[in-house]
Amino acid sequence: MTKPAPSITKEALLILLREYPVSKIETVEWLDWKRLPLFSRFDDAASLIQLGDQLLEEATQQTTAADYLRQFLPQLATELSCQWCTLIERTPEWETIFEFGRNSAASFPTNLCNEALDRDAAGLGADEKKADWFYIAAPLGDVRPGTVLLVGGRDLTSEALSNAVVAARVLGYALSIVEKREKHVKRIGRLETTLHIASSFSSARDTQSLLELIAKEATRLLVSERSSIFIWDQEHKQVVACPALGVEGNTLRLPDDVGIVGEVIHSGKTVTVDDAYNDDRFDPSVDKSSGFRTRNLLCVPLRNNAGELIGAFEVMNKQAGKSDFDDDDAQSLEELGVQAATALENTRELEQLSRSRDQLTEQAKQKVRIIGKSSAIDALRSTIERLASTDLPVLILGESGTGKEVVSQSLHYQGPRANTPFIAVNCAALTETLLESELFGHEKGAFTDAHETRIGKFELAEGGTLFLDEIGDMSLGGQAKLLRVLEQKVITRVGGSESIPINVRVVAATNAKLADAVRDKKFREDLFYRLSVVTLELPPLRERPEDVILLAEFFLTQFCGQANRRVLKMSAEAKKRLQAHLWPGNVRELRNLMERVAFLCAGDRVEVEDLAFILSPSRDSVVDMSSDLSLKEATRLFQQEYIRRTIKRVGGNMSETAKCLGLHRSNLYRKMGQLEMQEASDMSEEDDD
Repeated sequence: MTKPAPSITKEALLILLREYPVSKIETVEWLDWKRLPLFSRFDDAASLIQLGDQLLEEATQQTTAADYLRQFLPQLATELSCQWCTLIERTPEWETIFEFGRNSAASFPTNLCNEALDRDAAGLGADEKKADWFYIAAPLGDVRPGTVLLVGGRDLTSEALSNAVVAARVLGYALSIVEKREKHVKRIGRLETTLHIASSFSSARDTQSLLELIAKEATRLLVSERSSIFIWDQEHKQVVACPALGVEGNTLRLPDDVGIVGEVIHSGKTVTVDDAYNDDRFDPSVDKSSGFRTRNLLCVPLRNNAGELIGAFEVMNKQAGKSDFDDDDAQSLEELGVQAATALENTRELEQLSRSRDQLTEQAKQKVRIIGKSSAIDALRSTIERLASTDLPVLILGESGTGKEVVSQSLHYQGPRANTPFIAVNCAALTETLLESELFGHEKGAFTDAHETRIGKFELAEGGTLFLDEIGDMSLGGQAKLLRVLEQKVITRVGGSESIPINVRVVAATNAKLADAVRDKKFREDLFYRLSVVTLELPPLRERPEDVILLAEFFLTQFCGQANRRVLKMSAEAKKRLQAHLWPGNVRELRNLMERVAFLCAGDRVEVEDLAFILSPSRDSVVDMSSDLSLKEATRLFQQEYIRRTIKRVGGNMSETAKCLGLHRSNLYRKMGQLEMQEASDMSEEDDD
């Protein structure tokens, strides 16, 4: 036997305190938990206290009640000297939570257990059929109401009652600790799973796939057979089930006041049903439609970010050995529902934005159609189709009004950048200083009027196309900065130091002759070659008279719609007048003309008189009046151009051309020969063939 440590009396301690300062008092005696006299092996209660200590200590380590009971019930049975030990719960029938050993009596003392709960006291009783077999029933107390520690054995006596009371009480507290930890661990696990599931919702790009993903993840999270989301259509007083598995179209519409879903939507409260077909609120019509049979279900309200109720979230048929849904399931489904509602709302907004973007893109495509049937336009369309899918820089050349911006937009909208920005900049309208700020942006305080940071056109066009119109009018300083950006693919805002990477396709256009400007040192040669990887030259409208009527009818239809009037038809004389005009303003001039006609024409038909006040004959001159030409040379050039245009207008039919010009066919060839027109010999050879 261990000799106990010497003790000190209170009086002796007071004397020591008076004689010596506190700081100088030496330790007189120490006592730790394991040296308590209660742990003496000669103390009858020591082993029970040690067991209780182990029960509580292990309770802080174990994570599941099943593992905890599996480890300590055998020790309890040994401590209580019994052959059988079990933990039972009344719910309201008696159910076994865990059992150890063998019940030789093969019976169950129901009355003893019921009375032990009613009295809240431990009781000892003999088996009615087996005289040498006894039972002790001890409640676990308020921490585990309805739970009893039941032991059985041959040597149980009333002396074991006190030990059973202590063991049951300690076990109750220990088990409650373990179960709380188990609940918290399970809760944390579900929250982590919910967070992981919510992060996966961003992968869905449309509502239908998102709903299917939510249903799949809810089924997995709550270990159920099936789940559905019911979206509330308040306007039509219906709920739309998606996905509705087993139903044609995967969607089902139901009245919003029917069944469990109807109750949840109108009450805003969670509903749990343990036996669906014995619940009057359950609507079996959904099962009939899908061929599914619902045993039990859990349905929670679905709310958006604003807290507004938008539907219901339902899971059906609990699996994995647990027959019913519990409060933890309801809480988990509600939390998942919050994430699902947010994702659903975001996806719907994204779909709406995508639809709006696609509509705007389609409208833009319709407005940039390249109209015409001439060989030059056919070749242009073919070239654009090939270039649209590339990121090659393109230089578009042509007279003012020939449609250079339309061609640049066609390159944009027919390629993979169609849904990204198209930004146009008129370089001729900006000074060198303003151009740098316009293209690259500036930081706050970069110059006098820079009151705030502003992003430039390159950043606005990120991922899309930047159209630089009238590039020939850009200053040499601006050209140098543009070249650096094109080569390095980075920009720096005015007044800033950060290099910003860009992904922009550059399309440039000019009506100037850049090759001459390069020769005259007015345009940088290196920038010219950088921009002109591909060059498109747009023919003036006077060189393709066969396209005039097509363009005129296209614009007329467009503007008549804006004017809210029926589409005007053009008389034959009006068409001839349009084809006879030389269109110095090119397509832009024709477009403006058709706009005025659409709004100002008094009748339902466009006559030549409606064009007379716009198309003055004095403007129909192909001779460049700025050139120093003699009258004879100007007359020759005019006749050549006029004959060529007439040939194109009638599709190359020489007999029809001669008729339009008031000449005999042979006289027409003679005239063309006199005018030194190469077409005369070509036409004659074709006729001979």
